[in-house]
Amino acid sequence: MDRIRIVGGNQLNGTIPISGAKNAALPLMIASLLTDDTLTLENVPHLADVEQLQRILGNHGVDISVVGRRERQDAGYARTLHFTARTIVDTTAPYELVSRMRASFWVIGPLLARMGEAKVSLPGGCAIGTRPVDLFIDGLRALGAEIEIDGGYANARAPKGLKGAHFVFPKVSVGATHVLLMAATLAKGETIIENAACEPEVSDLAACLTAMGARITGAGTPTIRIEGVSSLSGARHRVLPDRIETGTYAMAVAMTGGDVVLENTSLHLLENALTAVSNAGAHVAEVENGIRIRMNGDERIRPVDVVTDPFPGFPTDLQAQFMALMTRADGVSHITETIFENRFMHVQELARLGANISLSGQMAKITGVEKLKGAQVMATDLRASVSLVIAGLAASGETVVNRVYHLDRGFERLEEKLTRCGAIVERVSE
Repeated sequence: MDRIRIVGGNQLNGTIPISGAKNAALPLMIASLLTDDTLTLENVPHLADVEQLQRILGNHGVDISVVGRRERQDAGYARTLHFTARTIVDTTAPYELVSRMRASFWVIGPLLARMGEAKVSLPGGCAIGTRPVDLFIDGLRALGAEIEIDGGYANARAPKGLKGAHFVFPKVSVGATHVLLMAATLAKGETIIENAACEPEVSDLAACLTAMGARITGAGTPTIRIEGVSSLSGARHRVLPDRIETGTYAMAVAMTGGDVVLENTSLHLLENALTAVSNAGAHVAEVENGIRIRMNGDERIRPVDVVTDPFPGFPTDLQAQFMALMTRADGVSHITETIFENRFMHVQELARLGANISLSGQMAKITGVEKLKGAQVMATDLRASVSLVIAGLAASGETVVNRVYHLDRGFERLEEKLTRCGAIVERVSE
């Protein structure tokens, strides 16, 4: 099993190209099930989750061709993938595939909309709370689907097709918004989704669906309207930049000191999180084709309190990384997690590096320390794993992060990108 070895103490200087967003690429790939034409996606990151979803889509009969990185292109280059679901050969998404990644459950929406049936295993994924699928099921039932849970599977039928409806989410859910949005594109009549997720990834999916012929208004706001159409065509769409990767590297620069331009990304994708980084003492500025992060390594990081919240609030997917940053703040900071329960598993691993963190329910109190010291640590989930990398970059001595397969699910060529900016980071294979 691979590990990441880090020798801390170096500032980061240079450029880091930001990849396409995993959280946008996955629903976009699933949208290919809605049409028998070819959907072409540019800027798709090369990640374990993307590879796993390709296997799942292939099981349904989707033909996938890949245009990869070319000679002399830098580390920021991503792939172009062509998806053709000419014929859906199987409407079952089996446990052995779905259990490895939660987002694969989302195929239930397009399969129901196009084929009138789907049998999808209940999902797996990161161990950050139960994250039930009741919102998905309630939304699809509102569109007329008949769904039973039996033997660990959601058995869904809509033999006469889905019908437009007015559905109000009781709480914001990005995944459920994706699924209902996709399903409603082929439903008969108008669908109104209220309390919808406003994340940029939802707007990105809506833009792609619109290019495929869907009629959607209001994406990016709490109320989305979809006028169903009889069929969708193919399209070409570029995946938006990864705002979580953007925020992660911004926090790494704030943690270590240095001057880095994050290329191919945009400030508006995560203003709240970058405001927190700025409040911690870093200089954040929009530049041509990216964002510049500068931090004087001789200055102590300032403590900042944050509360995770749906977009445009502070992203839960940056909570662990920001906690790593706050471990070296000059004072006490607080982080309150409101999205997922059980998302503080990285705390005990940060403590192995010398962090001073106490928990009270969904709030973490972080008392900054002057120094972190390298140690062996264990990644527990995707975002927690990269928080340990950030801490290791600033720790004295050597840090070894185990179970880095979590990192491979969401960060493309992390070691390469950090090394080009002066970090000492390497992957060690046993």
